[in-house]
Amino acid sequence: MFSQRTHWASTPNNLSLLTEKLQTNKIPFLDLTESNPTRCRLDYPQSKILSVLKDSKNIFYEPSAFGKKESREAVARYYAQKGFQVDPARVFLTASTSESYSFLFRLLTEPKDNILISQPSYPLFDFLAQLNDVRIRPYSLIYKDHWSVDFESLEKSIDESTKAIVLVNPHNPTGSFIKRRELEALNKICQAKKIALICDEVFSDYCFVEGGEIVKSLVDNNQALTFVLSGISKILALPQMKLGWGVINGPQDLVKEALSRLEIILDTYLSVNTPVQNALSKWFSLRPVIQKDIGGRLAGNRQTIKRLLSGAEGCRYLHSEGGWYAVLSLPDILSEEEWILEFLEKDHVLVHPGYFFDFQEEPYIVISLLTFPKTLEDGLKKILKRVQSRLQ
Repeated sequence: MFSQRTHWASTPNNLSLLTEKLQTNKIPFLDLTESNPTRCRLDYPQSKILSVLKDSKNIFYEPSAFGKKESREAVARYYAQKGFQVDPARVFLTASTSESYSFLFRLLTEPKDNILISQPSYPLFDFLAQLNDVRIRPYSLIYKDHWSVDFESLEKSIDESTKAIVLVNPHNPTGSFIKRRELEALNKICQAKKIALICDEVFSDYCFVEGGEIVKSLVDNNQALTFVLSGISKILALPQMKLGWGVINGPQDLVKEALSRLEIILDTYLSVNTPVQNALSKWFSLRPVIQKDIGGRLAGNRQTIKRLLSGAEGCRYLHSEGGWYAVLSLPDILSEEEWILEFLEKDHVLVHPGYFFDFQEEPYIVISLLTFPKTLEDGLKKILKRVQSRLQ
């Protein structure tokens, strides 16, 4: 009766069962996984965010496939502030980055075609691909003091049905940015194989390093057909307002064809609501205030992690360059599953296991840098104490 594309396993895993047990028994635990900014005790300028929704213009409906011109111009100004020139005519609005992915998968692929996704990766891609009848083929990220693309694995994954390579820049959860030499290599592959690049830049404003070889945005990449995705869920920490966008660049003929085909997809759904589009320009003006609070949280928590792990036997904070997450490696005397269940059951500390993100090796744990500072410090101290007791 139901589609096979939604035939997902619904059995709860051991971590979910244990978390539910603690909640049912009203046993408090320290949650180091919280990444919903609206639940992280950030100092939002609430009145300024909400006041613009009272604009009388919100009563009127003026449908536009790519989104309101004024809103797309606001996106272009955002990039101009970052040093990039973006043509508003190449900007399209969606209700979320997830929706942008779905539209692009429909634009670029036939049923059973494939796209390349990195390992490790954010687990959302599996669901998006299945819902759009697309297959995923993995390519590896490798770690040697920093994360980088394993081009041997990437090229092995490409076949005649490969239509796009997905990048996340900075990557989630490793926090690595694409480097210039990597982008050059990717462009050559895409040109030779007629493959598009889809680059998710939702975390790009949260960069921990300056200069060097990092590529902060691909909006000016014109060597291959390139779709850059972002939105206000991370940039303005407003996931509840539901607004994302894409920027298209590349060879002129491919961009023209992509815009023409995408217009019909966008016009079919018209998913972005009017009040949010009207508010976007004023919300962008709040970016310095919102990001100052988030930036302070990220920097403070990174320093706490480095301080506590300094000299800690068997534990290591893997180098990152941006984003909202930290990846820690643990001693291999236990599996990831054993570590995370022990942390939760005995120490009442919740962390993500690396296998949630398809890490190919273990044991790793992933924690959110948006965690309230005292919660993160207290939880990490408990983790390190547990690790040291196991090593003795």
